[in-house]
Amino acid sequence: QVQLVESGGGLVQAGGSLRLSCAASGRTFSRQFMGWFRQAPGKEREFVAAINWIRSVTYYADSVTGRFTISRDNARSTLYLQMNSLKPEDTAVYHCAAMAPNTLQVSTTPAGYIYWGQGTQVTVSS
Repeated sequence: QVQLVESGGGLVQAGGSLRLSCAASGRTFSRQFMGWFRQAPGKEREFVAAINWIRSVTYYADSVTGRFTISRDNARSTLYLQMNSLKPEDTAVYHCAAMAPNTLQVSTTPAGYIYWGQGTQVTVSS
């Protein structure tokens, strides 16, 4: 069983930055694809970024490419999302998620992830 706890959300002005963290419990973090998703009010949950457990290859949604950076620290079982040049349309609840251990192919849809955190609110004012 894996538990995920996000932190680092808050209110920021457009153009500002935030760094989200996701602390994972359990012993499988280093063998799992990890991802960040976000959900705005009235919208479906959407893919933001993912990182694999082999060589930390990263994947991004087009809307955040060049502004967001996903990273992981396997020694600390922690996932990060550095968000720069934030825009009002980035406002959402951000969730971290984990795929099943030893999965070899990334998923960019929520259905591919079996563990989820409760989320942290990010609000970007104009």
